[in-house]
Amino acid sequence: MIEKGSGDALNWILDLDGVVWRGNQEVEGSSEAIARLKALGQSVFFVTNNSLLTPSEYVEKMRSFAIVAEEKQIFTSGMAAASLLEATAKVYLIGGGNGLREAVQQRGIELVDDPELVDAVVLGWDPGITFEKITIAMRAIRGGARYIATNTDPTYPNPDGLLPGTGCLAAAVATASDAEPLVAGKPNPAIVSLIKPYLSGDDVMVGDRLTTDGKFAKVLGVHFGLVLTGVNEEFSPLDVAKSTTIARSLLSLVSIFEKHGELPHGDFT
Repeated sequence: MIEKGSGDALNWILDLDGVVWRGNQEVEGSSEAIARLKALGQSVFFVTNNSLLTPSEYVEKMRSFAIVAEEKQIFTSGMAAASLLEATAKVYLIGGGNGLREAVQQRGIELVDDPELVDAVVLGWDPGITFEKITIAMRAIRGGARYIATNTDPTYPNPDGLLPGTGCLAAAVATASDAEPLVAGKPNPAIVSLIKPYLSGDDVMVGDRLTTDGKFAKVLGVHFGLVLTGVNEEFSPLDVAKSTTIARSLLSLVSIFEKHGELPHGDFT
C-alpha cells in the first residue's frame, strides 16, 4: 500500500506503450489521468522500453494528446543503452529509431557498419530488419564486439493488435551470434540507474506488462500499479512487487488513489 504523504508528493513512474497510448491512439482517459495527478501535486516521470523517439519527439507526441511534459521527465531504453557504451566505441546500430541514434551520438560515438571495425552492436525495435543487418551484427559479435539490446519485450502493443517486439529481433541476432545481449531497458540495471536518483521512497510504477514493469517495480522497491490496457499477461503480482494495485486503466488507478487517499493492495478491476 502506498499513501498520500503529509509533505512531499508521490513519484508516479509511467510506462507509455499500453498505458498512455497504443501506437498513435491515446488509451482512453490517460491524458485526463495525468492532468489530475498534476492537479494533485504529484510528480510524474515516463520510463519506456521504446527507443524509437527522442525525448523532444516524445514531448511533441504527448502534446498531441494534450499531455504537458518536459524532456527531463522522460527516460528511454535508448538512453539506457547509450549509457552502457564507452565514448570511444565504434557502434553498429540496428533500428531503435531517432531516439537510440540521438542518445548514442550525443556521447560522441562513431557509427560504423564494417563488422571488422565494430566495438558494440546495439539493437532496438526495427520493423525493417533485414538479413543483411543480422549478418553484419553476427559477424561483428562473433569477432568480439559487445551485444546490447534496448529491451527484449516479446511483443509491442498496437491499436490493431500485438506486433512482434524487440525481443524477437534480439533473439535472431543472438541465435546467429551465439551470444546473449546485455539488456538496457526495464527491468535491468542501466535504466534503473537513470531513474533511481529521482525517487524518494514514496513511488509507484505503473505499467501493463508484469515481466518488465512489474519486475522493474520490484527492483526499484516501489509499489506497482498494473493496468489492463496493453499487454495482458498471465500474472501473479505478488511475485514481483512488494505491493500491487490492479486497475482497468491509468485513469481508474488515479481514481482509486483519489478515492482512498492511497493505492491499496488488491484487484480493483
